[in-house]
Amino acid sequence: MLLAPADAPAGARYDRGMLAAPAPSVQVFGREDSQPTRAALRFFKERRISVHFVDLRRKPIAPGELQRFVMKLGAAALADTSTRTWQDAGLGYLRMDDAELAARLLADVRLLRLPLVRNGNAVTAGPADATWKTWFSAPGS
Repeated sequence: MLLAPADAPAGARYDRGMLAAPAPSVQVFGREDSQPTRAALRFFKERRISVHFVDLRRKPIAPGELQRFVMKLGAAALADTSTRTWQDAGLGYLRMDDAELAARLLADVRLLRLPLVRNGNAVTAGPADATWKTWFSAPGS
């Protein structure tokens, strides 16, 4: 049913049954001192996308949340094998399955490839500007 609110200009009508589209939002897991995390936050803020930032230094990632990333991407995609932390731990010489690697990543967040970004059920690990752009591009453009 079309209605005209009392404070609307004459002739203006809207449909109460139509719901406004929810504002796009993402969840970013990272560290404030991480340059890729800061770049991701800047990327989303420039596009006026609401961001829920979780600083992994202050609050560790929940096991269920990490498991969501492991299920979608695999534990190997979440591990940042180029960091000094990875090399100092001697992990380059070990062969681990996803469960073992996920346990290591949960124990030491410095081993994660940051930022971890979640938009609904879509997830990325590391800088992924091209993927993020597809999440919020208008259909047909």
